[in-house]
Amino acid sequence: MPGTETRFPVYDLISPEKGRDPISELRELRERTPIAWVPVLDAALLTRHADIVSVLKDHRMAPANLTQGMRLLTPEQQAELMPLRRAVEKWMGHTNSADHQRFIGLLKRYFTPAMVNRLRPRVRELTHELLDAVEPKGRMDLVSDVAYPLPAAVIAEMLGVPPDNRKQLLSWSADIAAIAEIVSYDRLAACQRSLLAMQEYMLELVEERRSSPRDDLISMFVAAEREGVVDEPEILSNCVMLLFSGHETTGGLITNGLVQLFENPDQLELLKSNPELTPGAVEEMLRLAGPASMITRFSTEPVEVAGYSFPAGQQFLLALSAANRDPEVFPDPDRFDATRTPNKHVAFATGLFHCLGAALARMEGDEFFRILLSRFPNVCPGYDEPAWQPVFLISRRLKTLPVNLFGNDAPAVSDEHHAAAN
Repeated sequence: MPGTETRFPVYDLISPEKGRDPISELRELRERTPIAWVPVLDAALLTRHADIVSVLKDHRMAPANLTQGMRLLTPEQQAELMPLRRAVEKWMGHTNSADHQRFIGLLKRYFTPAMVNRLRPRVRELTHELLDAVEPKGRMDLVSDVAYPLPAAVIAEMLGVPPDNRKQLLSWSADIAAIAEIVSYDRLAACQRSLLAMQEYMLELVEERRSSPRDDLISMFVAAEREGVVDEPEILSNCVMLLFSGHETTGGLITNGLVQLFENPDQLELLKSNPELTPGAVEEMLRLAGPASMITRFSTEPVEVAGYSFPAGQQFLLALSAANRDPEVFPDPDRFDATRTPNKHVAFATGLFHCLGAALARMEGDEFFRILLSRFPNVCPGYDEPAWQPVFLISRRLKTLPVNLFGNDAPAVSDEHHAAAN
């Protein structure tokens, strides 16, 4: 937008350093200005809680999907990645309001609090199974052994995916995660290949359900297809979205949340002695290290944001991680407090595009931490520093997190020794 660079301070978003520890820089930015300008995306960056909530609740704001980073590629590369863009544009939460509401109407009965509570026993069972597998070794990589397999198994069962194929789905999902990372053509090309492969696999299941429906999400989509509510490309795209986002969000919550507990040993001890505080602790994990540090919106009409006028088509970057540490809303905002109330964080956004799976993710996190701390009260880090990796849009993620289950003083049993013992 002409003249914008002179109205707002410029923020250099595309830098690997942004994902290592963006909190301090965002804090300074929030204190200095309500809006910063990101030239590489022609976007306005918001960091204050009140402004971000206002945008999230504004019906004139629509989500901009994850493929926006492709703008940094060459025109030829963008053309080659068009199948990826078209698929993601059909994802619920990344489409227009009418299409989003259409999918919400289909899925809401599967993601109600009552349905989530009915899934609790199965989540407990799966959590124990995953921890049983690592207990003999005395250690685990939280990311690959539990944090991502657990929610992936839950959402796969809801969809009706056979257990034998879930490892392949996790592998494809790992590639699809590149869509939200600092962009490179090679990574996005692999992302596209895996997304298309997952859609081909899901097509086989869709065709099966057309002749033999079951009590699962794919059968529900097929029934809606017969009624003309959805079409096949939408079904395939949203099955991929549910598998990917359904485990990515909760996996990040569990992984980042355990790091938060290790960094706040007083809170870790508090949860061991008071498990009933676990839901509050999960809310703090979401507030301080939620799986989405930033989301995007664009204006469908002229709007006023933070006292400034913007035209239709303006893109906004909403720094959720900054809003969740705004001292105007959260006293002592950098402190982890499992008893914090109220806790009006925006880790799952709010308004029309509030995360559909928020209740499911909270429940899975609640069950995991209760079970982990009950079974392994001496659990401790198996690392010196978390190996954070930068992700596109001032975020970061862990692709590995070594954890000792019985404390640092208890020797871990080697894989070779465990195999010999069996």
